[in-house]
Amino acid sequence: MKYSIRKQFAYIFIGLMAGTILLCWFINNTFLERYYFHNKQTVVMDAYNQMNAAAQKGSISSDDFDIHLQQLSARYNISILVLDEDSETIRVSGGDPAILKIELWNHVLFDSAEGSEKLYPDTPEPKSGPGGGKASKYEENIITNKTLVRNDSPFYIVQLVTSNRVSMEYLDMWGFLDNGNLFFIRTALEGIRDSVDIANRFLAYVGIAATVASGIIIWIVSKKITDPILELAHISERMTHLDFDARYKGRSFNEIAILGNHINQMADTLEVTISELKTANNELQKDIERKNEVDEMRKEFLSNVSHELKTPIALIQGYAEGLKEGINDDDEESRNFYCDVIIDESGKMNNMVKKLLTLNQLEFGNEVITMERFDIVMLIHNYIQSAEILIRQNDATVRFEQDTPVYVWGDEFKTEEVFMNYFSNALNHLDGERIVDIKLTQESKTVRVSVFNTGIPVPEDSLPHLWEKFYKVDKARTREYGGSGVGLSIVKAIQESMNQKYGVVNYENGVEFWFELEKVTDR
Repeated sequence: MKYSIRKQFAYIFIGLMAGTILLCWFINNTFLERYYFHNKQTVVMDAYNQMNAAAQKGSISSDDFDIHLQQLSARYNISILVLDEDSETIRVSGGDPAILKIELWNHVLFDSAEGSEKLYPDTPEPKSGPGGGKASKYEENIITNKTLVRNDSPFYIVQLVTSNRVSMEYLDMWGFLDNGNLFFIRTALEGIRDSVDIANRFLAYVGIAATVASGIIIWIVSKKITDPILELAHISERMTHLDFDARYKGRSFNEIAILGNHINQMADTLEVTISELKTANNELQKDIERKNEVDEMRKEFLSNVSHELKTPIALIQGYAEGLKEGINDDDEESRNFYCDVIIDESGKMNNMVKKLLTLNQLEFGNEVITMERFDIVMLIHNYIQSAEILIRQNDATVRFEQDTPVYVWGDEFKTEEVFMNYFSNALNHLDGERIVDIKLTQESKTVRVSVFNTGIPVPEDSLPHLWEKFYKVDKARTREYGGSGVGLSIVKAIQESMNQKYGVVNYENGVEFWFELEKVTDR
């Protein structure tokens, strides 16, 4: 993104970091040398104060103070020399006593007096000129000798000394303690400018490394800030396309999280609202489709009913007219035959109308499906027992070997109607060995009930049409046993209302119809 917040964050913080380091470098380069030098002065003055305190207490010559002096010299990197009134060494630490004594006398001889006055009047004047003894050596050795502090009571001088011989700077302090001892303190400034340069270079290296590291860290941290914003932008983009599945999943409690939660709430509200609109629109569409289906089904129903009722009505009408006209009045057997035909055809019409009403209720969803737990084995045994007369009339052998209860979920009354249709079809299409074989096959979640009858298999081209209303494979035979072609349509409607499967399988010696029910699992 051209105007990325992440980049802006990174640039601002990197700029602040670089600016802070540059400011530190400037302060370090400008004031570090002064601070270092001031610190050295403080160290020297502190050493002097401790020696003067020991001189006042009379402990300057003690072993304990000697140890303390050695520690002081080592800690602050200073050289210390203390002389008594006879110029004898009392204490020395951190340097060669002879060299320290020479340096001290050089200060005494050349730096103590103001004008012509000297601290030691009996001391001869130093000779000057090239090769002229101490004076010339001292002058050759010292490039600059700058007095920083001078105190007269007690007398001491702090000086910045630059040595020509060794090209080094020293901070020297000399004078008298309160007990009259002469002292000399020297500390090397150790190339302070070099130290400042090294410190500045080190700070520059550290600053560059810190800036780079901070830039990387800030880039990573800013990603955690900008990623939720980009996520919200992506969610809002999806919402513009009516996709409300996206949700903000941040777990923080900052302002972005509050915004994300509000967007989630808005998405939920919009989703519910649009869902209600779509549901209403879908129901309206279903109503329109159902109306069209009802019109088509009404037309089909009227056509099929008129076709199916035409034959029995014609027979009833013909035989009734024959009876009215007195045909075969003298033949009682003929009259009885006419009446039997009328009664039989009336019964077929009544049975067909009942089945059509049942099918109509199932297809239009007016029939309530009651799901209950029942024993399918007992249902089959009870029906077989009630159909014993039909079994004997059809000279059929019925085999069902299951005795253990098997519990299923379903509408018990409608399940019995499904089994009744399969069983009656099997009896009406028996041939050959005239066997009806009933089996139960249990799966993990379902129970399959199959009804097999020996006879002629169903033609393959008729299999897909068996479940259609009024479809008959053999119309003459169906007419013979009073079939209406509606039974298997009722099976289809019942099984679909319970969301269960059904079907038919052809064998060489017969046909098997099956249906499934939900098994009651053991808990």
